[in-house]
Amino acid sequence: MTDTRTTRSEHPSDEVDVVVVGSGAAAFATALGAIDEGLTVLMVESTERFGGNTAMSGGGLWLPNNPLMQRDGARDSREEALRYLEETVSEPGRSSNRARKEAFVDGVADFVLTTERFGFRWIRADKYPDYYPELPGGKIGRSIELAPVDSKRIGAWRKKSRALLPFPMLNSDMYLLGRAWSTWSGFWQGVRLVFRTLGGLVTGRILVGMGAALATSFAKTVVLDGGVPLWLDSPARRLVVEGDRVVGVEVERDGELVTVRARKGVMLAAGGFDRDRERRKALQGVEGNPAGSPGALGGGIDMAAAVGADLEYMEDAWWGATVRPVEGGLSSFIVGERSMPHSLLVDKEGRRFANESESYVDLGHHMLEHDGATGPYWMILDGRYVKRYFLTFAADPKANKAMAAQGIKVTAPTLDELAAKIGVDREAFAAEIEKFNGFARTGRDQDFQRGDSAYDRYYGDPTILPNNNLAPIERGPFTAYEVVIGDLGTKGGVVTDEHARALRADGSVIEGLYSAGNNSAAVMGHTYPGPGSTIGPACVFGLIAARHMAAAGADAGVVATESVAASGAA
Repeated sequence: MTDTRTTRSEHPSDEVDVVVVGSGAAAFATALGAIDEGLTVLMVESTERFGGNTAMSGGGLWLPNNPLMQRDGARDSREEALRYLEETVSEPGRSSNRARKEAFVDGVADFVLTTERFGFRWIRADKYPDYYPELPGGKIGRSIELAPVDSKRIGAWRKKSRALLPFPMLNSDMYLLGRAWSTWSGFWQGVRLVFRTLGGLVTGRILVGMGAALATSFAKTVVLDGGVPLWLDSPARRLVVEGDRVVGVEVERDGELVTVRARKGVMLAAGGFDRDRERRKALQGVEGNPAGSPGALGGGIDMAAAVGADLEYMEDAWWGATVRPVEGGLSSFIVGERSMPHSLLVDKEGRRFANESESYVDLGHHMLEHDGATGPYWMILDGRYVKRYFLTFAADPKANKAMAAQGIKVTAPTLDELAAKIGVDREAFAAEIEKFNGFARTGRDQDFQRGDSAYDRYYGDPTILPNNNLAPIERGPFTAYEVVIGDLGTKGGVVTDEHARALRADGSVIEGLYSAGNNSAAVMGHTYPGPGSTIGPACVFGLIAARHMAAAGADAGVVATESVAASGAA
């Protein structure tokens, strides 16, 4: 079994080719690229667990025109991908310029093929639409994810992962499982998931999927097979600069500062500032209800700013709606649940304010535009919803009891009583329900166009016609869950170029410094083009950075030498 401890170097200063700060997708992709280029690497993580937001996520990657699509004969092209990005993202800032979009699209094949050479087994979420599939260049099936992997392959590191789901769930399961009690396709998908899990156990494996699979595969390839040291509980504190070049990092390890020099470059992939409530309140107007890692405090962004890096999109996040967390609990980001029929969202007045089935980023932006996301908002469920559809956030009886005790879950036999209990205007609420029910019966949401897009219908119920997302709210008992604005991380950070190099405000490059993932300002600007638009670019730009470090080092005649002392084996 592998020992997760790493030994402190006997020397006061270590030296490698590449220092990677962070341990999420962008960090691991950089390290993997460095290994592929024959470079030496050290990874440092500020918390006691590796994987960051990636390990806690759905683990999907939005990668247009990827090799899996080409093998399947699914029509896509560079031109269509770029047109779609221009239609959805436009160019709200320097981080979303044409060169960055082209670098992302052009780097997709290299990332997929490189990881496949290292043993990654990708599968397509072939029915998962882009979030705006009707726009020019929009498609269905651009997202990929890893097939379930055996988490026991990483030995003791398994207990150091930040992954939340210890079973082989796939993104392609999620939309069907939501209707496991109402459709045969959903039921059989649930059966397949059970047998997939049991099949692993009877063969001595602990299969995991989604973000857990991605973090596990990266750890196996980079740390165990690649021999890259990963220092946990070792926050980076300061970048070391000589002249105009970043040449290393000061890392706090076991209470001491260790200077690690980087011959080729430093990658800052330490995530965003999700958990810095004061900064979020100042920049975004809300404290946030993040669903990600507690280590996302913005340290990597601060270190880059301290050496002159420009920042962008700091006012924005990968927004969405979440059920209000119970005291001391985690946020429950809701996606498919709000798209099912027999449900709607209302504000504190009892009125709808958005298309409940739209992409989570759009819904979050609409919450902010509507009333500054002050809420409260309520997800209203007809009695049939609870019988027909699966609520992921209410699957645990203890959580249900706590939500009821804290007023997050409210039930009533009539809509009028429900309105009184949740404190909305009873007349306005009744009028809104009546109007919504009319839309449901005709199949056309005339206020917010719910169900018009293929993305909306992906999470709907195909047995409900004429609109998979709409059905009346009229049979009790009725349930309301309090909803607040949440997020999958902040999307502001270091401005980078097409090589993932950090830039100053005047556009000049900070030599030796790179940034990717939520540590950098998003190439996706203020929107979210498709499923996996956070992890996809994080991985691609991580690999791009490693390739650039190797090429720049070769041009300068730099030769790799010694490695940092690696982990011991038990």
